[in-house]
Amino acid sequence: MAAQQAGTQPPSPVLLCGSVPPLADSYSLRPETGPGLARGLQPGMAVALVNGAETLTAPAAQGGTGKTQLAVEFAHAMRGSRAVEVLVWVTAASRDSVVSGFAQAANTVDASHPEEDAEAAAARFVSWLAHTRRPWALIIDDLAETTDLQNLWPAGACGRVVITVRGSTASSGDTFFGDTAFGDKDLTVFRVTGMSRREALSYLTSRLIDNPDQRLEALDLGEDLDGLPLGLAQATAVMRTRGLGCREYRAQLAGRRPHMPEVDGVSASVLAAWSIAAECADELPPAGLAWPTLVMAAVLDHHGVPGNVLTSPASCSYISGRPSTASAADQSMVHAAINNLAQAGLIAIDPASPARTVQMHASAQAAVLAYLSRPDLEQVVLAAADALLETWPEDDGGASGGSGGSGGSGGSGVPVDQAGQSQLDQALRDCTSALRANDGGALWMPAAHLVLFRAGLSLEHSRLSSSAIAYWRSMLATSTRLLGPAHAHVVEARDRLAAAYEAAGKSADAIAVFAAALADRERNSGPEHAQTIAARGRLAHAYASAGRPAEAVVLYERAVADSDRLLGSAHPISLDARASLAQAYQTAGELGEAIGVYQILLAGSERMLGSGHPTTLSARASLGAAYAANGQLREAIGQYERAVADQERMHGRDHAETIAARASLASAFRAAGKQKDAIAQYERVLADRERLQGADHPDTIAARANLAYAYRGAGRLKDAIPQYERTLADRVRINGADHRDTLTARGNLAACYQQARRLTDAIPQYERTVADSERMLGAGDMDTLTTRCNLATAYYTAGRLADVVVVLQRALSDCEKYLGADHQMTQTVRENLDAATLA
Repeated sequence: MAAQQAGTQPPSPVLLCGSVPPLADSYSLRPETGPGLARGLQPGMAVALVNGAETLTAPAAQGGTGKTQLAVEFAHAMRGSRAVEVLVWVTAASRDSVVSGFAQAANTVDASHPEEDAEAAAARFVSWLAHTRRPWALIIDDLAETTDLQNLWPAGACGRVVITVRGSTASSGDTFFGDTAFGDKDLTVFRVTGMSRREALSYLTSRLIDNPDQRLEALDLGEDLDGLPLGLAQATAVMRTRGLGCREYRAQLAGRRPHMPEVDGVSASVLAAWSIAAECADELPPAGLAWPTLVMAAVLDHHGVPGNVLTSPASCSYISGRPSTASAADQSMVHAAINNLAQAGLIAIDPASPARTVQMHASAQAAVLAYLSRPDLEQVVLAAADALLETWPEDDGGASGGSGGSGGSGGSGVPVDQAGQSQLDQALRDCTSALRANDGGALWMPAAHLVLFRAGLSLEHSRLSSSAIAYWRSMLATSTRLLGPAHAHVVEARDRLAAAYEAAGKSADAIAVFAAALADRERNSGPEHAQTIAARGRLAHAYASAGRPAEAVVLYERAVADSDRLLGSAHPISLDARASLAQAYQTAGELGEAIGVYQILLAGSERMLGSGHPTTLSARASLGAAYAANGQLREAIGQYERAVADQERMHGRDHAETIAARASLASAFRAAGKQKDAIAQYERVLADRERLQGADHPDTIAARANLAYAYRGAGRLKDAIPQYERTLADRVRINGADHRDTLTARGNLAACYQQARRLTDAIPQYERTVADSERMLGAGDMDTLTTRCNLATAYYTAGRLADVVVVLQRALSDCEKYLGADHQMTQTVRENLDAATLA
């Protein structure tokens, strides 16, 4: 390898979001029928890969032409050559899959919005694509409906977009400018047909290497299968496994083809090839297990089934035909069956992806479902639903409420990081959606299967508000129709719909549904039933979320009185009601009332549950925050000091909650003007986070920024500046120059330089911050306007009056345009400009 030239920088590592499938072992280059994406797709371009035209033997919707594998080849080429800095793969199983994938990408390139709704994050990602200068590539695989990209169309001068389209969504044109499918989107459409005769022959020749006689009639076999990579892969897999040649295989194919059932969008040749492959896989040891394994996978999402779903107790029981606890022996048996399916070309395995481990082509899925009888379908649907529940991680919210349906307990999923967890959640939701589409009503006999509730809760947990609302509307309508309006699952679906409205900020809708739910419970169970009290609390919470604290207080006061009287003050509902009442008082500005309730809550929980109970610890932290908000800093510090001591006693000094409590104590010290004490605590927090989480962890970087701020507030600028410089360097290195946190870090460093009278250092940082903020956030963003004014102040301090006038003129123009002439900031900028002009 040649030595790197002096002075050149190695290319940046590729930032990857999403799970890029591996290239199939059987993948073959397609110089004649492939689009040549790696060479031909340049920055600023987009291409849609769609199916080829209808032929005499294959429908237009026939898949298996290799679109996804062409996209995979492109993704691996971009990553391998480091032609891009950001690579994103999104599986477009549904609108919420697209939104979820875009939201994950947004948080990969800029994780500074942890509380953001997924739809807002997805829109932010699209904006980032349009404005960033970092080279990027985005692959959207298997887009079913162009409306799934409504208001989320990706484009940007530095980006390459590849979209593979399911079925025959696109029209027959080569380029779309105003087409009905893609509207006015500027993209090239490439029709992916089967392989050419030469490519098919090359493919078969390279795969059939045991005996030259195997290749006799290879050209004819390629034509029999329309050159489809899917059919050719299954055919060569069977021939290699059984030791057949093309001539023998063609005879089997010809004998099987006339007896294939009609399946929408799948040709008889593809069905015949699939049928032979399924028979071959089922013959391999352990014989007879490949078929039930294939059936289990087929009722789930063909884009990818998590491996743990297929090796869960419910799956092992279904596949083996006997009760199973998913022992190591049973899981090994299932793994063998999965490998047999892969050997026969029926599935693909991605062992590196916990979320989409086992993938199946949509044509193969349709073929399997066409062969299942109604009883067989019901049996596998219920087994698959139980398997999903057994795999769904407990921290995704858990199924609540309802008491009917087939059971199953969660918690057997593999540990994954946050991005991996999001991908796993989406895969499980996609599997549940596929199961609902194929269930034949089995998931509602005799009541709603709990996996239906788990899927909806997962949408809420993932902040997919719009999708959650649509889901719970559907659940409420279906459950009311099938189970009757008084069924527990109907009540649960109504509560979840109201909660989804509330999470989406649709307060009026949430209040209306919660009020109806409360009225139903009062009528059916009585005003003093525990569930009625809980429903009253949910309505109160909706009022609080809607900014109507007075109405929330009235309901919470009644909930506290009722729960204390009927359930006892130590009951979890009573404790939750009292905590919510205190918070409502605080939101309403009645801090004295809030403090009084928090004191009662703390005393009661400490007496009944102990000082180390989570409820007690939470109550103490809330009381400390209320004291701080009310200006009672000495009392706040006392509570925070006790909280730190209790956390250390219960969890140890290295626990995350202990470190968080210490950070709150540091903030209270700083607010009270006890800078020395605050700095000591901030230094301890930084040291603990650096030791336990590493220097590059976001919490560690944030702790360093807090310490820098404390130094600066104490006038210790010589100590503050190195911490600010380190924070900025870490942000640039970890998050990139276009990250919102990087922008903030640069502005903070500039301000500290200015305070230290290091104007030659401050001004370039301010200038860079203004340029980056305008590019990333827009000229009218409040942060951009504020930073522009800070730059003007630095220029003024440096005596550069002409520059002051230029900057303030631009700031005034932007303020008037984006904020209005009467906005307070506009008036302030106007006054400063007048003063600078007269100076």
